[in-house]
Amino acid sequence: MTTVIAFIFMFGLLVFIHEFGHLIFAKRAGMLAREFAIGFGPKVFSFTKNETVYTIRLLPIGGYVRVAGEDPEIIELKPGQHIGLEFGENGKVNKIIVNHKSKHPDARIIEVEHADLDHELIIQGYEPDEENEKLDFQVDPKAFFVMDEEETQIAPYDRQFASKSVGKRAMQLFAGPMMNFVLAIVIFLIVGFSQGIPVDEAQISGVVPDTPAEEAGFQVGDEVVQIDGSAISTWEEFTEIVRNNPEEELSMTVQRDGGTETLAITPAKIESQGAAIGQAGVQRAFEKSFFGTFQYGFEQTYDTTTLILTNLGMLITGQLPIETLSGPVGIYDATDQVVQSGFTTFLMWTAILSVNLGIVNLVPIPALDGGRLLFVGIEAVRGKPMDPQKEGIVHFVGFALLMLLMIVVTWNDIQRLFL
Repeated sequence: MTTVIAFIFMFGLLVFIHEFGHLIFAKRAGMLAREFAIGFGPKVFSFTKNETVYTIRLLPIGGYVRVAGEDPEIIELKPGQHIGLEFGENGKVNKIIVNHKSKHPDARIIEVEHADLDHELIIQGYEPDEENEKLDFQVDPKAFFVMDEEETQIAPYDRQFASKSVGKRAMQLFAGPMMNFVLAIVIFLIVGFSQGIPVDEAQISGVVPDTPAEEAGFQVGDEVVQIDGSAISTWEEFTEIVRNNPEEELSMTVQRDGGTETLAITPAKIESQGAAIGQAGVQRAFEKSFFGTFQYGFEQTYDTTTLILTNLGMLITGQLPIETLSGPVGIYDATDQVVQSGFTTFLMWTAILSVNLGIVNLVPIPALDGGRLLFVGIEAVRGKPMDPQKEGIVHFVGFALLMLLMIVVTWNDIQRLFL
C-alpha cells in the first residue's frame, strides 16, 4: 500500500509540474487553455476555474494541456444551420445553443447565413418566420457553445495558439520540460538541506550490520586513503574499486583518530542489471553547507542529465537494447524497491525521473514537446507556418507509434516481473 501511495504521489507530481509549466506560459501568452488533464482516457474527476477545465483521467500514462487552436475548433457554424442565441447584459451573444434548443425557451432562434467567431465575432442570419430581414449579432469574446447541454468557450483567433509569436509558442512548449528540471533542482536542494551534501573524500558515516565492512572492522569516521597500496582521494574512486572487485580481497588503509589502520575486506557479490558487482556495506559521509547545497542541487541535476543523455544516445545507436526501457509497470516495480530504502532515496528517485521526463519530452519526436518545437523552429526558418493538416497527421502518427512503443515496453516489464 505504501508503494501504491508513493507511486501515485510521484506520478501525479511529475505530470502536474510538467503540465503546469505549459499551462502557466499559455495563460501568460494570452492563449485559451481549454483543459488541464492528469492522465488519459475517461474522466474520473473534473472542475472548471478561470476558463480551464481541470480533469483527472483514468489511465496514468501522462497528461496534457489542451490549448485552443492546437486542434481544429470543436464546433463550426454553417449556413442554413438553426441555432439558439442567448444574450448577456452587454447585449452581445454569450451562449450559442447548437442542439436541444427546446430546453432553452428564452433563446432566440435564427438560421445562420454567415458566422465568423475567429476575427469579426459576428453571426448573421434570419429568424425562421422573417427570412427577408437579415440580422447581425455581435458575439462576446468569452461566449459559449452549448452542445448536448455542455458548455465550451469559443476561442477568437487572438486566443489561439497559432496567433502568438514564434517565441511565445516555443516558450509555451518548452515550459513543461523546463519545469521538470526545476523540480529536480528543488528536490536535490531539499535532500541537501535535510541530510547534508556528500563529502568528496572516501569518508564513512555508517557501517551496515552483517556486511563485509563490519567483518573487516570498519568504523564510523574512517577515511579510506589507500587500496592495495594505491592512493585514493575521492569516494568515487573507492566505490569504483569495490564494485569492480566482487569476492576479491582488498587491503585498505584508513585514517582513524589521527593514525592509520590497514584492514582486509572482501566485497560481497551482488547482481545489478545483469552484471556482478562488489558491495562493501558502508555509507558515505555528509556535511552541512548552505552555499554548497545550492551547488549540489545544480550539479546533481547536471550529472543526472548527462547520464540520461548518454544512455539515450546508446539506445539510439543500438548499444543498449530496447529491453532496457521501462514503462509504468517497470517504474512501479523500481519504485517499490526504492521506497524500501527510505524517504530520501525516494526523493532522489523522483528527481531522477523528473529529469528523465524533461529530456524525453525534448526529443524531436512527433507528438512530444520536442517534435512540436521542431515544427515551430522550421516555421521560424521558413518564415511561414507548416500546413496545419499535414502537421496534425505527423503528430497523430507519432502519437500512435508512441502508444505502440508503450505497449511493447509494458509487455517487457510484465515479462521481467513474472519470468
